[in-house]
Amino acid sequence: MKRAAIVGGGIGGLTAALLLSKRGVHVTLYERAAKVGGRVAFEEEGPYRIDQGPTIVLLPEMLTGILAEGGLPPEGLELLRCDPLCRIHFRSGRTLSKLGGLAEQAAEIERLYPGEGGAFLRFMENMSRLYPLGRSAFLEQGYLRRSEFFRPANLALLTRLRVYRSLRSAVGQYFRSEELIDAFSLQSLYIGGAPFRTPGIYTMLPYAENAFGIWMLKGGYGRLPEIISRELMDRGVDIRTCTEVESLIIEGSRCRGLVADGVEHRYDAVLYNGDFPHLEGLLPPGLLTGRGKPEPSGGKSSVRIRRGKFQPSSGCLLIYAAAAKRWSDTAVHQFFLPDSLNMNLRELFEEERLSMDPSYYVFNPAALDETAAPPGESVLYFLIPVPADPERDWESIAGLLADKVLADAEQRGFPGLRASLRWRKLRTPADAQREGLYGGGSFGLAPVLSQSGVFRPQPKPYPLGGLYAAGASVHPGGGVPIVMQGARLAVHEMMKEMNNNG
Repeated sequence: MKRAAIVGGGIGGLTAALLLSKRGVHVTLYERAAKVGGRVAFEEEGPYRIDQGPTIVLLPEMLTGILAEGGLPPEGLELLRCDPLCRIHFRSGRTLSKLGGLAEQAAEIERLYPGEGGAFLRFMENMSRLYPLGRSAFLEQGYLRRSEFFRPANLALLTRLRVYRSLRSAVGQYFRSEELIDAFSLQSLYIGGAPFRTPGIYTMLPYAENAFGIWMLKGGYGRLPEIISRELMDRGVDIRTCTEVESLIIEGSRCRGLVADGVEHRYDAVLYNGDFPHLEGLLPPGLLTGRGKPEPSGGKSSVRIRRGKFQPSSGCLLIYAAAAKRWSDTAVHQFFLPDSLNMNLRELFEEERLSMDPSYYVFNPAALDETAAPPGESVLYFLIPVPADPERDWESIAGLLADKVLADAEQRGFPGLRASLRWRKLRTPADAQREGLYGGGSFGLAPVLSQSGVFRPQPKPYPLGGLYAAGASVHPGGGVPIVMQGARLAVHEMMKEMNNNG
């Protein structure tokens, strides 16, 4: 029986373990924390529980399809479709509801922005032709060689997807209103990127929202690792929590195993599921080259790997809260925007400045799942994009910014919020870095052009046999279903190599 190790029990590592064990591979998963799940987890206090990281479920068929491939029936998950998909609150006083039906959405846009409903329909019609091609070319395959990516068909598709423009500029080809441009480009914030920096290929995100809906997992996204790990334990997968992997064993041009807690363990293959830039720290020093001459290899490996230069995604200030009331006529997912989202995000991404009038997102699961909080109460999650700078004095900054956001939310959508609060906890980029997120960023590597597609670390990242990677910093990118798809690509490559090696 072939043996594989997985370093890191985030959603990518758990997905890989599910797929590998289904294929008869003996899997050992190493996780340094006390439990698996990584950033897909819960924040808990007494009777209150809310997702710690991801909350928005996009591409539900991709998620359930990968689980089914791993032998986990989709009936084990209860996905709830959000209706409205989300609401976007503008400083002008307008509130745009994102709706699932094309005619309904066009009518809502036309009501608020006369003459723009047809622009939405043109966007959806054009993207309905491009999305399946983009999904096949850029989400469902990895690129071991750059030449495979730069094929004429791919280059033509990239042009049609306006990769040469930013997401904000690409959307601006359809809409005139600044508010609508914001509404159909802010999705880059889901993966830690600025709309004016993220390539136009990411128009697939706002398209997917309206085409396939926005969902939530009943009970919270944090249930997903619980469901997968329970299945893995039933299969006999060896899950070793509180176990630190210190290095990888590289011999010749192959990864032969790892060292954990000072003990060598040999495997046919290893998949790394930490934040990708940290993988370099597990490689033998002689394997890495700097900007100058290669360091001595000590005769262990014939391969040299150039050190990476990585840019983290944006950071987040997260507020977890519980309130002794519920709000009617509200949405699960809501965005509250400042006077100018574009200027606000330029301050953040170009000048790395904090704004006291930021954009922010609110997750209110009890609006759809009445069991998300005790009767008559709510749990709330606020996400405020901030610079990925873990060295700032977040202890002084975070409380003031949180107070400002809660006051704004009370005025614009949650009357009586502050007086009804029963619990509040903050999480900053400094916390993110302590938990292993590169540079304090919350979404892996930034989705800029130089870190997208073939330029992003691939599921087989180095010219080393037996070494693979998955996670938000690895192609095809961030977001739970996309990370799961990346793990799937890595497993398929691993099985190909295992089968070829007998």
